[in-house]
Amino acid sequence: MDLSSKIELVNVSDTGMQRPHNEDSTITDPTIGLAVVADGMGGYRAGEVASAIAAKTILDTMRGELQAAHNDPRNASPSLSAESTLVRDSILDANRHIFRTATDVPQYKGMGTTVVVVLFYNNMVTVAHVGDSRVYRLRNGHLDQITTDHSLAQELINQGLFTAQEAETNTPKNWVTRALGVDEKVEVDVQERVAESGDIYLLCSDGLNDMIGDEE
Repeated sequence: MDLSSKIELVNVSDTGMQRPHNEDSTITDPTIGLAVVADGMGGYRAGEVASAIAAKTILDTMRGELQAAHNDPRNASPSLSAESTLVRDSILDANRHIFRTATDVPQYKGMGTTVVVVLFYNNMVTVAHVGDSRVYRLRNGHLDQITTDHSLAQELINQGLFTAQEAETNTPKNWVTRALGVDEKVEVDVQERVAESGDIYLLCSDGLNDMIGDEE
């Protein structure tokens, strides 16, 4: 099943009431089945720059190289398909680009961004992320968070030191443990899933999931 002709992609961005400007960048390209959400951080609007670099770099790489990945499975890595390998590599390219820009331009020093990428192809979905932007999947009326935050709160939960509720009230909000552009190298979490007809995937920054719970 070729998902590229059977999917609908929609993106919405809202500044909200907490900040004077929006540092998110979102991109969708239904022709290649790609969706990207990046949530920037850094002063002097540097977060906007970081998230925009991430989204554009990933989009340009995927548009330029995805067909080759489809055609040549030798581009795959030992544990990932060629398509998933390309998604991961596009995020690594974005990290290097942001890091170099932050190093070369003093006003952008320390900027970074989270990112989450979803690619639909054949009957598969690749989900890749860095940071605390999330992907949820709605299937048969059941909503699941299918990414795990790279955050201090989540690390404390993983170590058994806090429950999710305790972490929410006892740890700083939005303290991420991974982000693009902060270091020269970054680890990207990548997963591959089988798509089913009727699935809905929601990509969001913490501006959404901080304001409403899963039940809402």
